[in-house]
Amino acid sequence: QVQLVESGGGLVQAGDSLRLSCAASGRAVSDYNMGWFRRAAGKEREFVAIISRSNNIYYGDSVKGRFKISRDNAKNTLYLQMNSLKPEDTAVYYCAAARAFYTDYDLYDYRGQGTQVTVSS
Repeated sequence: QVQLVESGGGLVQAGDSLRLSCAASGRAVSDYNMGWFRRAAGKEREFVAIISRSNNIYYGDSVKGRFKISRDNAKNTLYLQMNSLKPEDTAVYYCAAARAFYTDYDLYDYRGQGTQVTVSS
């Protein structure tokens, strides 16, 4: 079992930065492919970024060049550095862990409870 707890969300202005954290317990994050997803009100859940067990990284088109996913194995924590935030980035952000490589949130083995990010214009 893996428990995932996100933190770092909040209310910011357009153009600001935030760093989300996803603290894992139970198993090492390095054992899993780790992903970030988000869901805005009234919209479908969206893939944001993934870092594979072999450290291959992929981003959703809407965040490329602005967001950066990383993992600190010593702290057993996943991060999402979000720069140049836009109002359309407003969403609940979730981290998730999977043994296999997926960009589909529903296929992940473990998921956190989410953290709200609100970007004002």
